[in-house]
Amino acid sequence: MGIAVFYHLTQSSVGQTAATILPRAYAASWRVMLRGRDLAGLQALDLALWDGEDSFLPHGLQGGAQDSDQPILIGTGAIGNAAQALMLVDGAETTPEEAKDLERVWVLFDGYDEAALNAARGLWTRLTAAGLAAQYWSEETGRWEKKTEKPARTI
Repeated sequence: MGIAVFYHLTQSSVGQTAATILPRAYAASWRVMLRGRDLAGLQALDLALWDGEDSFLPHGLQGGAQDSDQPILIGTGAIGNAAQALMLVDGAETTPEEAKDLERVWVLFDGYDEAALNAARGLWTRLTAAGLAAQYWSEETGRWEKKTEKPARTI
């Protein structure tokens, strides 16, 4: 059982934050499912990863013949690449059952969007109530700071 890490975005974009996290996951040899709800937004992330200035991250959009081979799979559906990590954007969801088998779940949410804040709070409550460890990070001061942490517990 891994940990759910919540990122309260107030200064960085989803793309910037993903571009920081994903290379680290790839370097750790983790497969990642990046799940969102807005196909246009996911396609923009796909293009941003193809056009990365510093390095290329191998990835693909969900729905292709090679989904199971992708180190980073971007889509709206179920994990299709045997991922060890899940990145949630644009209010995408996971369940405690899905999350408990992963090394990491990253939840990136817009700190200026009340609906996104409420969705993230609800997900935090569901995951921690199921015994998963969680951390909450904020960048309100201009740099990322861990604001709270809840350890895993056995249910």
